[in-house]
Order: sequence, then structure tokens, then C-alpha cells
Amino acid sequence: MDIQPSRQSDDTDLRRAYVHLAEAQKLSQTGSYTWDFDRGELLWSDELCRIFEFDPATNITTDLVEQYVHPADLTAWRATVEGAAAGANVDLPYRIVTASGVLKYLHAVGTRIEHASERPVIIGAVQDVTERKVAEEALNKARADLAHVARVATLSALTASIAHEVNQPLTSLVTNASTCVRMLAADPPNLDLAQITAQRTIRDANRASEVISRLRAMFVRKEPVAEAVDLNEAAAEVLALSASELRSARIDVHVDFAQGLPNIRGDRIQLQQVILNLVLNARDAMLAIEGRPRTLWIATARGEWGQVLLSVRDAGSGIAPENLDRLFETFYTTKSDGMGIGLSISQSIIQAHEGRLWAAANADGPGAIFSFSIPCDVAGSTETVSKDA
Repeated sequence: MDIQPSRQSDDTDLRRAYVHLAEAQKLSQTGSYTWDFDRGELLWSDELCRIFEFDPATNITTDLVEQYVHPADLTAWRATVEGAAAGANVDLPYRIVTASGVLKYLHAVGTRIEHASERPVIIGAVQDVTERKVAEEALNKARADLAHVARVATLSALTASIAHEVNQPLTSLVTNASTCVRMLAADPPNLDLAQITAQRTIRDANRASEVISRLRAMFVRKEPVAEAVDLNEAAAEVLALSASELRSARIDVHVDFAQGLPNIRGDRIQLQQVILNLVLNARDAMLAIEGRPRTLWIATARGEWGQVLLSVRDAGSGIAPENLDRLFETFYTTKSDGMGIGLSISQSIIQAHEGRLWAAANADGPGAIFSFSIPCDVAGSTETVSKDA
């Protein structure tokens, strides 16, 4: 005689499976849903109701959910709903503000059920990623703070060089002003020469103002903002800032900036921090060199796949092959007085700009070459960029 499994056994197994599923959703902070657009049915698991702080008995509708979506994410959320209604898959990171005022970061995914092809039915899940997001933001802030400290420390080391760059136009200002006074006091006044010296005074005042403005921008701690950046212009400003330092180290600078280079998209100050770090590292690599020129080359070019490339090459002692893989490790340094954070911070900045930073030995002589590539600017609009720097 065949023995049929009891209905009670089936119910027990189903309850056990439901309990296991509910516990798994609670542990992973992931709720599930089924969305039947034609019938207007939106079924949520208990965990998804808990994430939204809804009573499980609540009649869930898209209008209700929309009330709790963060205003900045509403446009993307509505577009996703419209796409899902047309049968598209769901993949949406967004934020909500619950009835108790708690901000949560969620990530919703969903896919159309194949056996319901005659009408759009989406089955999916929503995960609460708030803890991970808050941890990422804290890490990004710590990295940004460290990058700022490193930038200030670098600029502090350039104090003498910076003072010289400011002092030069200030000295010229005094000289030109004195000359202008003498020309005007002459009998008869030499108006032509007085005008020329007045124009020189304005020129030198602008020079001093530009140096101070660049310094102020580099020292100020502010949120990173993406904008169109002329890499040639940004690199030229870094060289102007460090010119006296390079001259005192007897460094011969050669520049090869590509003409018609497209703009890149990024935070100007962060990118200049990277360039300054590479330039000063090249200087340090040549301080002990005697018997051959201390030459630094800085060049820009169009890279592959819409990338813009900047390279800094020195004629120093080069990089030992066993050290190449460790150069960008935090706290790794070959300098006796180095902190080992400059290249690590530079790499995180470039990666935050969706680029790549790498090092190699010179192919045609002693020394090393450091290069980075970043996608060129396509959008042309201003927006906040990652703080992962």
C-alpha cells in the first residue's frame, strides 16, 4: 500500500522554510517583493516592511512608497518604476526617509518573471545598505582628510620656494612704483615712462595675486567638485609654484604639452596635488645625482580610449624591480625621511577620477617615469565627485 505524506508534514515543512527565509532576510537586511502591475498588486515580505518601518498589514502601493523616497532620488525612482512597468529589470540604488526621520540607503533589484510573459510581473529584493554606505563615507572622509594633511605638509616644505615666488613680484612692485613717482616728479613729468611703469606695476600685482590665489586654493579644505580641467594649465601652475624649489635643486625642466588636448573631468586641486607629488618625487630622486644633468620631463598626450595622459620622468637612480609592486602601498617609502603616503594618496585620487596611475623604469636611460591617465570630459557639467581621495 502506498504511503502518502501527510498534509500536516507538508505544512510543517513550509512553515520551517518560511521561518528560515524570514531569518535569512533579517540577517542580510534584505526584503523581497512581487509586483504585478496589471493587477495593481504589490506584495512585500515582513523584512521589507521593517526596512520601511511599515506595519506588515499595510496596503503597499507605489504612491505610498514614493512618499518616503528621498527628494533627490525621486526622478530616478520614477523612471525605474516606469521601466519596470514596461517589463525592464530593476537595478536602483536610492535613499528613503522613514516616518521616524531615519535616512536609509537602499539597493533594489528585480527581474520579470518569464512564466508571466503576458503581463509585467517583477520579483525582486531590496537590501538596506545603510551601514555599509555610512562606513564608506567615513572611510572616504578619512582619506580626504589625510590627503589634505599631506597637501599642507608638502606645501609647508616649499615655504622658501613659495616665499620667493611671492617676493619677486612684490619687489618689482616697489621698484616700479618708485620709478613711476620719479617720472611724475621730473620737470617736465615723463608721462610716457610713468605710464609704462604703472602698467608693469599692475602686471606684477596680478602675478603676486595669482600666486597667492593658487596657494590659498591648495591649502583650503573643501568638498571635491568635478569640473572641466585643462590638464596643461593645471600642470603649468604646479610648475610655477615649485619653480624656485626646482631651480635650487639644479633641476632642468623640460615641458612637452600636447596641443589641442581635451579637458578632463575632475577636481582641479586634487589633480594638482598628484602632479605636485610626482614632480617633487622626481626632484628627490635626482638630489644625489652628480656627473650628469638633473633633468625632469613633464608631458601630456592623448591616450587610448578617450583618455588624457600626463607623465613625469626623471633622470635619477631609477626604481629597483622588486620595489615596483610596492610603490603605491600605504606607508611604504624608500626615503629616510618619507612618510610613505604620497603615492598611495595620489593613486586613490586618480582612481576616484576613474583613472589609473602607474610607474615604470625609463626605457632610454637612467631614472623612472610616473604616469596617470584620466577619461576626457564628455558631460561638461559640474557635479560632486567621490571623496575617495
